[in-house]
Amino acid sequence: MGMIMKKLFLPLVVLMLVLAGCGGSSSSSSGSSGSVDGGAGNGGGGGADGGAGGGGDGGSDGEPAAGRVFTIQPGSEASNDMLLAMVSARPGDTIEFAAGYFELTSGIQISSTENILIKGQGMDQTVLSFKNSNTQEGLLATTVRGITVEDLTILDSPGDAFKLQGVDHGTLRRVRAFWSSGRLTENEDTVTADNYQQKLQVACTDPARHNPANPNPLENDTTSPDYNVSVRSGRYGIYPVNSKNILVEDTESIGASDAGIYVGQTDNAIIRNSRAAFNVFGFEIENVRGGEYVGNLAECNTGGFLVYDLDGLTRYGSRTRMYQNHARNNNTYNFAEPGSIVSNVPRGVGMITLGYDKIDVFDNIFEDHGVAGIVHTSYELFGEPGDRRLDMYTEGMHIYNNTFRNNGNDISQPDLATIIETQGEQITSVFPLLVGLKVAAATGQVRGAHIVWDGYADQYDPDCPYPTDEQGQAIPADAEGKPISGNQYPNPDCRYNAYKFNTETGERKKPDWWFSCIDDNNTFEDDSETFANFHGTDGLELLLNLPPDSPEDLIDIVQGLQNFAADTDLTPHRCEQQYGANLPPLPPIVIPEFEPSIVFDPEPTEAEVNALCNANVSGGEINADAYKVNCPRLDQYNLFSDPQDPRSLPNGRGVPFVLNSKLFSDFSTKYRVAYIPEGEQALYRDGEDSANATILFPVGTIIAKSFAFADETTLTETVAETRLLIKRQTSGGLVYWDGLEYVWQEQNGQRVALLTQEGSTASVEWHYHDVNTGELYQGATDDYLLPNAAQCLSCHSNDDAETGAAPIGPKPRNLNRPFATESPIASGIEQHPVNGENQLLYWCQNGLMGNCPSDLAVDPVTSYIAAIERNPVFNVPGDSGFEAGSDEDIEARVRAYLEVNCAHCHNPRGLAQNTGFYLDVFRPVNDTFGICKGPTASGTEGRGGRLYDIVPGSAEDSILPYRIGPEATSLAAKMPPLARSRVHQGAFELVSLWIDEVVDSSYDNADACVDNDGGDEPSLPLCAPDEIPVLGGQCLPL
Repeated sequence: MGMIMKKLFLPLVVLMLVLAGCGGSSSSSSGSSGSVDGGAGNGGGGGADGGAGGGGDGGSDGEPAAGRVFTIQPGSEASNDMLLAMVSARPGDTIEFAAGYFELTSGIQISSTENILIKGQGMDQTVLSFKNSNTQEGLLATTVRGITVEDLTILDSPGDAFKLQGVDHGTLRRVRAFWSSGRLTENEDTVTADNYQQKLQVACTDPARHNPANPNPLENDTTSPDYNVSVRSGRYGIYPVNSKNILVEDTESIGASDAGIYVGQTDNAIIRNSRAAFNVFGFEIENVRGGEYVGNLAECNTGGFLVYDLDGLTRYGSRTRMYQNHARNNNTYNFAEPGSIVSNVPRGVGMITLGYDKIDVFDNIFEDHGVAGIVHTSYELFGEPGDRRLDMYTEGMHIYNNTFRNNGNDISQPDLATIIETQGEQITSVFPLLVGLKVAAATGQVRGAHIVWDGYADQYDPDCPYPTDEQGQAIPADAEGKPISGNQYPNPDCRYNAYKFNTETGERKKPDWWFSCIDDNNTFEDDSETFANFHGTDGLELLLNLPPDSPEDLIDIVQGLQNFAADTDLTPHRCEQQYGANLPPLPPIVIPEFEPSIVFDPEPTEAEVNALCNANVSGGEINADAYKVNCPRLDQYNLFSDPQDPRSLPNGRGVPFVLNSKLFSDFSTKYRVAYIPEGEQALYRDGEDSANATILFPVGTIIAKSFAFADETTLTETVAETRLLIKRQTSGGLVYWDGLEYVWQEQNGQRVALLTQEGSTASVEWHYHDVNTGELYQGATDDYLLPNAAQCLSCHSNDDAETGAAPIGPKPRNLNRPFATESPIASGIEQHPVNGENQLLYWCQNGLMGNCPSDLAVDPVTSYIAAIERNPVFNVPGDSGFEAGSDEDIEARVRAYLEVNCAHCHNPRGLAQNTGFYLDVFRPVNDTFGICKGPTASGTEGRGGRLYDIVPGSAEDSILPYRIGPEATSLAAKMPPLARSRVHQGAFELVSLWIDEVVDSSYDNADACVDNDGGDEPSLPLCAPDEIPVLGGQCLPL
């Protein structure tokens, strides 16, 4: 909440203890909302205004498009049937779950396709439990055009329930996200097959107002008769992100530890007729350009509705219409993980807006909130972010024709448990007390108000130039001159704000860029204070030397302090009277009708598959024509000279290749071979084309990658799986990549690899020395992941890559080295003539690759091509070309490792694009590389109690090494998420060394981290069990 709030925490705790004697006024329960049939909220009309734009609902509203229907029945085969259905689904297909309770061991994943329908038989009839799932999400759809999910409940997903990422035209209709009451606590009331029809119906009568971990004996309202929240529930219930044309209707979310129903970094989104209860935030619109809340019910959450911009992301939002909604009794204590953005939310708020421009709030009901109906605040109060692309203030909010009753009459006390856990770093729970004291100074009563504003405002900065891109060109602007920015542009040195002001006079443009217009047609019940501008922390420092002895003494003191009292005058917000005009109404959000674009060929018949896969081929040649189909056995492609050993010499034009640094996969050794069709060439592309650019392969290319586990004690190596990436083309000319998973096993004394698109797990063991360093790797796991085809797509399908499971590794900077196998065990692949040769030079000289650079001179010592980009071998000091062990060498090797292990998702066009945390080797090491950047969507376990991705000088306090290190033991915490059942200790130590000894305060954005070293800041002492530690080194008795 800013430096001043930390310094003033001690007097505020004293004041809290004094005020406890008052008893305070308690927000009365307004009764149950009753059962919710089908998940529709009962807080308003049907939301016809600004509807889906002529049926643009992202899916089918009646009969699905012509296609196949995959039906999944409950039972022991449900998970396998579901996996086969989702990897087989093509445009126009339907995956339908029957009625019943399903125990599923893997999430639903749909990627790189379009026009898919996933449906059940109703929210109360089809329940999909993911409590034993090996994936984070219940449902994950990525890079999909046109997907509808309807009529089912997702229960107890480890992470998010419904996640849409990079989706165009997505509809979530009549679905429910639900976590069992008290999830993963000793008092969990687990929803099961025997009780789900009763347990899924959750009323809102009396939320738990106080954190049960809070060491305050005066707070005993720590449970609810309806539902008990848990920080260990999944993060988001309904979670479309980085998408466009999204419709969420008639849905429900119960128990999310972040937001129940969320839409973020999205263009065009409508959330209507839905209910959110017992989440931290009920509904959340974040960084959305064009959003609409209509006809929704938010109750028994910590906060009801949130409209805001978060820093460091792909875009910044504006234009949200919020109407015909009902926010009531959102008074549940904040149970989010300390350090997350929503953990700053005080309980008892109907709506919050922060740093987001242009909001229409009308025809809503806000009632029974302890702090306020609406809180209008800014980053100036909660801490200025290092991202100067972000405007810190909400301006242009129009509030009219709403009803407010019983708001601000139960000011919540500071959450000492969170303050203690964060060692005083997070004290935003002091905010309600601050508001209450300032209102008391004005009115004589410690309370909030129907509408609360922090009063902070920026001034015109004539010296701040318009922001530019990396080439120095002005970035785009909207019609009012505001920059249309995002993390794709450099972080400027100042916050440009000239568009808000008359640049000749320096006066703010009103009402266009005034903070809010509050019309006189709102109904403000007189049971509460109407309005309070509390002027941030102004005057609070005067309390330092004025400790009160009693509540009455406290009120006398604050009323006597100059510049302390809140301003309750609404006059500056009566825009029509004050400025001669009002804010114009925002236009309705219109989602255009979905139009399918991709025409896929029908699935080949069994006879066609058999004819191609069983074709006779000449010795030493591959079965090239079979690339068009998925052969049941790997040997049917005839890729290897020994069909039982993919480590043998490749057939045909197959050329082995190896990467400088590779993706870690539980200490497996990898054998990669590229098969480029006869008469064709790959085309050279490098980082100058784009950070994600790979070598461009022709149609018919097959890339084989086999994963093996070596044992030097027996001189054996066991291959567990072989994955194929095959580039195909439809009859209509669309090129795409298919990913195939083959699992090796014994059949009749022979080794054979069978197509296993549904994936599996395997028990493996290894004992060998690293061929680069001599380090011994020894271990075993029973949880080695053999991924299903959809999991392959989660890494291999980027927005800027070819459709499907496109290659990631074959980039010139990864291939610029002489070929040598990764394994110390001899194999036939070493007989290939590329062995010992620079790989890029070999490809260019042997007709395998065209468009090669003219300068292919090879260094005679290293066999590297000096004129071509190159990433070093991460665990070989000095391989970067810098002095071994120097800061430059360490950083180059760390960056090479992070790129190959993380950047396939953590890039502006990948699965983790919404995080704003990108790890390609070309970008500067700044906020987008994680320096002092807070997490966006990591969840409780994903951040491990840490606040920033990279804290200069402190790996222990940084999220990045935590996620790849030994402390990250849960599915939600481990990174990378696939084939990582063991810790890559050498990489963890190198990344930690880099953060501890190389990254320092000179790095861009390093000043955005909160000081973790204490310095002159107050710290919390160790106290006796019956005492409360407070800043300033004191212990107060309970």
